[in-house]
Amino acid sequence: MLEPSIDESFFSGYRYQVKIELFTFCDFAQENGGKLTIVGTFDTIISRNFPCLHPQLSVVIRIRFDLWEFSNHPFRIETRDLNGEIKMEPISGNLDVREVGNATAVSHLVFTIGNLHFKNPGVVNFTLFVDDKEAGSIPLYIRKG
Repeated sequence: MLEPSIDESFFSGYRYQVKIELFTFCDFAQENGGKLTIVGTFDTIISRNFPCLHPQLSVVIRIRFDLWEFSNHPFRIETRDLNGEIKMEPISGNLDVREVGNATAVSHLVFTIGNLHFKNPGVVNFTLFVDDKEAGSIPLYIRKG
């Protein structure tokens, strides 16, 4: 069987842009066999009292990579409030994007975070970096209600 070859020099000047297909918060998420199960997406936590404790949330990200992007890609997720203060330790790792027989491939990032403490209402931005470049960001709103 012939293996396709790619002339890497063809893409050497190409600046790729990460294609995020999904970036959300939810109550529960899991990946099984390349399929995502996502339950209860949201962008707001409402609490009667502050400080408050949110028992658990999951962060789900689905990223699509093109043929010439199949390789290892370091990533990290940072959380900051509107003042730029870091709200929790960054989550980091490595995406090993491999050929699956298509011209593109997807990678899923699924994280569950427990016991989130919030002193006051506000906004916490979750920002994804891939290859040390900002790829996307979503806000988590914390409100009194």
